Amino acid sequence: MTMFRPSLARRRDCYFRVLISALASSLLNLLAWNMAQAQVQSSGLNHYCQLSEEGINQVDTFRQTAFQGDEQAQQDYKTLIGQLANQLHDCRSRTWPQNQAIWLRLYPCDAQPGALDAIFDRIVSRGYNQVYVEVFHDGQVLLPSADNSTAWSSIVRSEGYENTDLFAEAIAKGHERGLKVYAWMFTLNFGYTYSLRPGADQVLARNGEGETSLVALAAGNPGTVNTDEVFIDPYSPQAKLDYYTLVQAILKRQPDGVLFDYIRYPLGHGADSVASRVQDLWIYGTAAQQALYARAQNQKGLDLIYRFLSQGRITASDIAAVNSLYPQEEVPLWQGRDSASSSTPERLQRELWQLSVAHAIQGILDFLAMAITPVQQKGIPSGAVFFPEANQQVGEQGYDSRLQPWERFPNDIEWHPMAYATCGNANCVVEQVKRVIGLASSGTQVKPVLAGTWGEVRDGHPSLESQMGAIYQAAPQIDTVSHFAYSWQEAQHDRQRKFCQL
Repeated sequence: MTMFRPSLARRRDCYFRVLISALASSLLNLLAWNMAQAQVQSSGLNHYCQLSEEGINQVDTFRQTAFQGDEQAQQDYKTLIGQLANQLHDCRSRTWPQNQAIWLRLYPCDAQPGALDAIFDRIVSRGYNQVYVEVFHDGQVLLPSADNSTAWSSIVRSEGYENTDLFAEAIAKGHERGLKVYAWMFTLNFGYTYSLRPGADQVLARNGEGETSLVALAAGNPGTVNTDEVFIDPYSPQAKLDYYTLVQAILKRQPDGVLFDYIRYPLGHGADSVASRVQDLWIYGTAAQQALYARAQNQKGLDLIYRFLSQGRITASDIAAVNSLYPQEEVPLWQGRDSASSSTPERLQRELWQLSVAHAIQGILDFLAMAITPVQQKGIPSGAVFFPEANQQVGEQGYDSRLQPWERFPNDIEWHPMAYATCGNANCVVEQVKRVIGLASSGTQVKPVLAGTWGEVRDGHPSLESQMGAIYQAAPQIDTVSHFAYSWQEAQHDRQRKFCQL
C-alpha cells in the first residue's frame, strides 16, 4: 500500500494557518492588555494603577501634617488613605495582573512614628495591593525582643523598643490601605548567628569533605568564613523544632499568608555549582546520614551504603566483602531497589548515586512539608519561592548543586518562581515562566517574581513594564506578579532607613 503524503503546497498551507492562528492569539492578548490599561486611567491612576507625582506629594503632605498632632489632620489623612485603598482595589480589579506584590525588608528605624506609614503609602502609590514582608533573614527575626522565644535574636533590639512588634504593626498599616500582607522567611538558611549556638555543629549541613556551608562557600577566600548563607541539615530534629517554633510565632501576628524562601541547598562556586559525586551532596550531617542508613532493607544494603558514602564509589572487592559477611542474603536491598536487579559494581554504583540524590531531595521536601503544615492549619495561603533553573540535571549524572525540587512541591501551595534571567530583553524571563507552568500540575497557582525597576533597565533586567507585558501575552491566565524589591524601587529611601540609628 502506498502511504498518502500531503503535497508541499498543502503542508505549507497548514503551516501558515497555524502561524496565523498563533499571531492572532498574541495580538488579541495585546489588544486586551491595552484596552484594560486605557479603562483605568479614568480613575485618576495611570495604566499601572500608580498615582501621579502630584498625587504622591499630596499624600506625603497629608501624612506629615497628621503626624504633627492636629486631630482634624489625622482624620483627613485617615480618610484619604481609605479613599486610595478603594481606588486601588477598583483599579486592580480591572487591570492585569489582579494582584501586584512587592518584596519588603524592614529595619529597626521603621519603628519610629510615621515610618511604616510612609513605606506603605509609597507601596500603594506604586499600584501594589500585596506586600511580602521579610520576617526571618540573616539569623534575625521580626519579633519584639520581649516576646521572642525563638533561636534567633530580634531585628529591633534598641532600649525602649522591647515591646515593639514591627511585623504586627506592618500588617495593621497594610490592612488600613487595603493591602494583603504576607510573611516572607528564609527556610534552610538559618543565618550565621545560629551557627554560634551550643550544639549547632550537629545541626548544620555537611558535604563529603566534612565542610559546612560556612567553609565551603568561602573557598575562594581561604581562612575566611561565609556569613551570608548557613545551611542546616533538613533531617535534623533540632532544626525542625527550632523552625517550627519560629513559624508558630510568626503566625500569631495573623499574616495573610506565609512564603518560604531558601528551600534548597547552597549554590557552589565554579565547578562546585554542579553536584556529580556523592561527596558534593549535603547529606553528611549526623541526622542525614542516619536517615540514609535507615533506607537500607538488609545488611548488605546497609554496608554498601556506608561504603559508598565513605569512599564515593563501589568496587568489585567491596561486593565480594559484603557477600562474604552476609552470605545468607541474596542481594543488597534499600528503598526503591528491586530484588531482581543485577549487582555489578557499575549497576550498584549508579543506583547508590540515585539513592543519595533522592535522599538529599527528600530532606528538602520533608522540611517544606513540616513548615507549611501550621500555615495550612490556619487556613491561610502558604507558598514556596524558588529558582526555575535550580532543579536541572547537568550532563549525564550531574545536578545543579542547589537540588531545588520545585516541580515536586505541593500543588496546593503558591509557586513563586524567581524569573531573573537576563538576555537583553524579556524573552528569557518568559521562557522561565513558561517552563514552570509546563511542569506545574493543573490548578497550581504560579505567581512569577520579577527583578527590575519601573521605566528603566537595571543590572541587565528590562523595565518592569516590558517584562509584565511579555508575560501577559504569553500567559494571561496568571493573576499575580511580584517585584523584587522595595529596595530597588525606592533605593534612596531604603538606604536612609537601613543606615538610620534608632
